[in-house]
Amino acid sequence: MAKRDYYDILGVSKGADNKEIKKAYRKIAIKYHPDKNPGDKDAEEKFKEAAEAYEVLSNNEKRQRYDQFGHDGLRGSNGGFGAGGMNVEDIFSQFGDIFGGGFGGFGGGSRGGRRVIKGTNLRIRLSLNLKEILEGVDKKIKVTRLVQAKGLKFETCKSCNGTGQVLRVTNTILGQMQTATTCQACNGTGKTILERPSGSDSNGMVKEQETVKITIPAGVEDDMQLKVSGKGNAAPFEGINGDLLVLISVEEHESLIRDGQNLHYDHYISFADAALGTTTQIPTISGKVKINIESGIQSGKILRLKSQGLPSVNSYGKGDLLVHINVWTPQKISSDEKKFFEKVQSSKNFQPDPSKNEKSFFDRVKEMFG
Repeated sequence: MAKRDYYDILGVSKGADNKEIKKAYRKIAIKYHPDKNPGDKDAEEKFKEAAEAYEVLSNNEKRQRYDQFGHDGLRGSNGGFGAGGMNVEDIFSQFGDIFGGGFGGFGGGSRGGRRVIKGTNLRIRLSLNLKEILEGVDKKIKVTRLVQAKGLKFETCKSCNGTGQVLRVTNTILGQMQTATTCQACNGTGKTILERPSGSDSNGMVKEQETVKITIPAGVEDDMQLKVSGKGNAAPFEGINGDLLVLISVEEHESLIRDGQNLHYDHYISFADAALGTTTQIPTISGKVKINIESGIQSGKILRLKSQGLPSVNSYGKGDLLVHINVWTPQKISSDEKKFFEKVQSSKNFQPDPSKNEKSFFDRVKEMFG
């Protein structure tokens, strides 16, 4: 079943600003909240659908990608639930911003009104060479992250008795109204610090260096971002750890140039080799391969070596290695060589005579990117 348009789900226009989107999401979430619709699977799905739409449209980067490419633009990223994103608990982790902690989890379960803090993400840049990208690689890197100090002790918040909320009763002309607001004493976590170890910050956190193993899949590209869940900064008050975001940087190869899954290589041959043909070796990521150069080959010819390129993260198979033939014109020649060229200069065989089989520059461009 095709996914519905996110703007249609929230009932807003494509030009809606963040305030309008937040307001529309709040209205729908209140209407279909599971606590108000116990056992109603349709309401639960609409609640999740609205949360998914808000998660994308409230993020400028994800929204821009969605506006340009639709749902396909979110594949392979962290946008949308379909990309392995949120579950029900994740939806409620957003509610502190939208509802001020006034809602609980499905069925009013163990989360109650307590706020769960998420730690901040860490970002690093990781350089890879083409061989590592071809095969995939495991990297071990040292990361300095915030963790909970050893010996830190908590106690139940005395102001809210661990609920994370404070109930207020207001008398109105319609009678008494009861509202729940976030407890200011514990910031909605339901707990306060009882004993804070020396050297830790006000939240009982300390910096610690940790070696993190990162598995890099084959075929990653420059500026691609990978996520290592839970390896960012730990959250105060035993919350959810942030993530480690790894930005890929591809090192330049000494002779090969990357273009997506394909690789390009400039190969130079002499006049004699172009006229007579030859056998030569071409560098690949894994080593050298031998190829035959046919006699009469022209400068600009592109030879395609199948499956000598790079794999793709999202599909099967490998790209190709495109060898660009360049016939080298000598800049200095001896007197004997000069006499030879003067002798053959007027020869019919040395006159340019491109046939229909010879490809133009534009044909070669199509071949290169085809």
